[in-house]
Amino acid sequence: MFSPHGPSLRELAVQALSSVERGYDLLAPTFDHTPFRTSDAVLDAVGRALEAMGPFHHGLDLCCGTGAGTDLLRAVCRESVTGVDFSAGMLAVGRRQVRSDGWPRVAWVRGDARALPFGPVFDLVVSFGAFGHFLPAELPGLFGQVHSVLRPGGRFVFPIGAPPRPTSPWYWALLGFDTAMGVRNALWRPPFVMYYRAFRLGDVRRELGRAGFTVEHQAMPDFGLRPDGSPRCRLLVATRARGGAPAGVSRPPAG
Repeated sequence: MFSPHGPSLRELAVQALSSVERGYDLLAPTFDHTPFRTSDAVLDAVGRALEAMGPFHHGLDLCCGTGAGTDLLRAVCRESVTGVDFSAGMLAVGRRQVRSDGWPRVAWVRGDARALPFGPVFDLVVSFGAFGHFLPAELPGLFGQVHSVLRPGGRFVFPIGAPPRPTSPWYWALLGFDTAMGVRNALWRPPFVMYYRAFRLGDVRRELGRAGFTVEHQAMPDFGLRPDGSPRCRLLVATRARGGAPAGVSRPPAG
């Protein structure tokens, strides 16, 4: 499952018994050698979709990790790109790996996605692979924060995969992981929030709408169709309406 440069089983165990922030600080040096990093196939497909939607001026990579999405934004944003994450270790790796010379300008901010330290300055927000770290009850606040940092007409874009069917081995593997994580969090502190089955398309569309977004989705043809003809992966495009006050509380840009 992991390359020779990835974390050892012992290192993963230590991470799993830590807080989310501390766990990712520990995992950061080897993160890009694990399956947890968003694949280049997904990044490339999203990049092509964004090029068709653009141009964009100021982009934010929400929960940026080691900067795979931040690097993608450099190709579609003209003026500035910001990566925000609460793991100092992941940000440090991102700073080393993503070019920061020339345009667009690249900035790295340590912050919590549930309390973003920005005003409405972005016209594009993306996120990859981070939503399992938020419980369903946190989605209204999370989406409200994203809405608050977007300019009118700005877009919040992210891929979302179709859940596996009960006949698929992946269904039972993910169910087992989520069950084990629930038991771990019931018995051990601090909690490590990471659930693969909690971020569901219907719930996501509803909460985005409640946060003030107009929501559309499109199939990502690179990943094919399921036997019933539905897409294996969709791209969600949530647009903040032009005019009107943002949902949530706006904050001034970080210095």
